[in-house]
Amino acid sequence: MREFSEQEIVRREKLKNIENPYPERFETNYDLKEAKLLEDGTNNVRVAGRIVFMRKMGKLSFISIRDIEGSIQVSIKVDMVGEEKYKFFKENFDLGDFIGVEGEVFTTHTGEKTIRANSFEFLGKALKPLPEKFHGLSDIELCYRNRYVDLIMNEDTRERFLLKYEFIKQIRRYLEDKKYIEIETPVLINKPSGALAKPFISHHNALDMDVYLRIAPETYLKRAIVGGFTRVFEFARCFRNEGMDPTHLQDFTMLECYCSYYNYKDNMAFIEDMLKTVIKNVYGSLIIKIGDKEVDFSKKWEAVSFRDLLIKYVDIDINVYNTKDKLLDEIKNKNIEIESEDDINSIGFGKLVDLLYKKVARPYMIEPVFLTEHPIELSPLARANDENPNITDRFQLVINGAEIINAYSELVDPIEQEKRLEEQAKLNAGGDSEAMVMDYDYIDAMSYGMPPISGWGMGVDRVIQVLTDSANIRDNVLFPLMKPENKEWFYI
Repeated sequence: MREFSEQEIVRREKLKNIENPYPERFETNYDLKEAKLLEDGTNNVRVAGRIVFMRKMGKLSFISIRDIEGSIQVSIKVDMVGEEKYKFFKENFDLGDFIGVEGEVFTTHTGEKTIRANSFEFLGKALKPLPEKFHGLSDIELCYRNRYVDLIMNEDTRERFLLKYEFIKQIRRYLEDKKYIEIETPVLINKPSGALAKPFISHHNALDMDVYLRIAPETYLKRAIVGGFTRVFEFARCFRNEGMDPTHLQDFTMLECYCSYYNYKDNMAFIEDMLKTVIKNVYGSLIIKIGDKEVDFSKKWEAVSFRDLLIKYVDIDINVYNTKDKLLDEIKNKNIEIESEDDINSIGFGKLVDLLYKKVARPYMIEPVFLTEHPIELSPLARANDENPNITDRFQLVINGAEIINAYSELVDPIEQEKRLEEQAKLNAGGDSEAMVMDYDYIDAMSYGMPPISGWGMGVDRVIQVLTDSANIRDNVLFPLMKPENKEWFYI
């Protein structure tokens, strides 16, 4: 049997005094945020919540109860509930317990909207005490491990996650209003495709075969286009077995969206309008504070090419240094240190360009910018530009030094796609763990015919991190994966 703290032992003892410490239900007629807006004199108000503040006195006690969206004060008076009930309250209720109350709304002389309880019910005992009120939960690792306590104690955490889900709701509403259809694609797949990333591998016992956790839903959403859908999207949980840092997680939420008959320039306009609409609906303004910076989303968003960006920041022209060896030599000549999980000599030209840009330019891109003209090696699923086949019709949206959206005109030629995937497969076999593998099933799907398509993907956790200026992307994931603690359980 586990040992418990003294406070936990006392709380467990109180269970003996409560006839039903975990009742089946309690009927409410207002949420807490709604109750706080009621006029004084409104009667028969029934609310419930967790007790987060308590001041027990002789014949009158005050508590504050809270849920994820609001809180309200409740007064419990002996002559309203009776001596026996009041005694029960004082002896058995603790901070963290759940309570249901019914009563009349009034405002105290200090201006606090309050419910004067004429009855209450015990709705749940908290066996563990909450952190000390004035310090809350401030240890970052504990906030990630014990998000439920973080939500109880820290208002900024509650506000951040409410903003995240309001943001998701507004995007979904925008897409549906534009006649996009939300569909589902598989998480367990035969081939890791849809992005340049190292996959997680698992085993399917019933079919006795290895499977991959999807790194992106892209190729399946495109299969839906082959089947006749014209506008599709999915909020997809994706998995990439790569390094962890403040802006990357191995499991994250990706929104991907595809539209038949669009090209990448159509999606540039679409995304700019979508995000401006959503940000205005969520924030009430298109000029918002991100940390100590004020970012104006209302202006026309600039588009800049990879080539121009690297010329601007490090005076390297990728049209001149147009092979991996040439570019790598110039990077070394300029004493630029490139960070890569893979051997820098094993990656392709496109990946090297991308790593260079991330090192020397991306951190300084604060205003919304569309980064365009990606090297074709970096975009195995994107359509080559008609005028310059060495680049693709692609863009990334960068805000405050972070890549928010990746989009392109899709490659719909199955013969060209097969060639590209063959090149990717060679890179993968040569040691580039993020390169794609051959996926003949996808090629077969394409061979039934695809219309012109443009698609895009957005890291939901990443965009919220940028908008809220969170130090770590895990701040915006409700229950991030954590390495288990080495706990020893003591038995008696």
